Amino acid sequence: MKNREQRLTDTTREIFALIETILVSLFIACLVFTYIFRLATIKGESMCNTLQPGDRVVFTTWYGEPEQGDIVIINADQSVTFTENGEISSRPGIEKTIVKRIIAVEGQTIDINFVRGMVTVDGKMLDEKYIKELTHTDGGAFTGMYPLTVPEGYVFVMGDNRNRSKDSRYIDIGLVPEDDIVGEVIFRVLPLNRLGSLA
Repeated sequence: MKNREQRLTDTTREIFALIETILVSLFIACLVFTYIFRLATIKGESMCNTLQPGDRVVFTTWYGEPEQGDIVIINADQSVTFTENGEISSRPGIEKTIVKRIIAVEGQTIDINFVRGMVTVDGKMLDEKYIKELTHTDGGAFTGMYPLTVPEGYVFVMGDNRNRSKDSRYIDIGLVPEDDIVGEVIFRVLPLNRLGSLA
């Protein structure tokens, strides 16, 4: 009888230990996916062919210094451009969350030849294998100001689908304050046939 009671007690302890492990694991997973990793769904075609509408991606909010080439999620609540005197000017943006690629960071000088469709940063032409087509569209935010040196605390972003992307070339996006970068897109989870790292 005691052996049977002992077995029941041991089984009960094991069940409670398993439940505790599951609950702790779920709690940790919730913390991780709330504060470090998040899921997002891509809307629009501005990042084609890298990201397609409907793609599900993981982005990390644990993001350090912005780097050229990073794919980032941005709060586009404000637009930053320059006045005629070359001073920084801020106005309301499109007030949406968007996904773009960082082309130039603070201190870097970007130039765009819209006729040839070529982008150069610090005098070197970018080897942009990720773009859908060459950069022929000038959105008007910095017309006549190229080459443009990105001021401290800002980045210049563009979509990979250059002629169908509203980005830093446009007056209602402009330069992006680093503080408005929500996180970096690092992994695509759906569709499964294109699952993989983006970092």
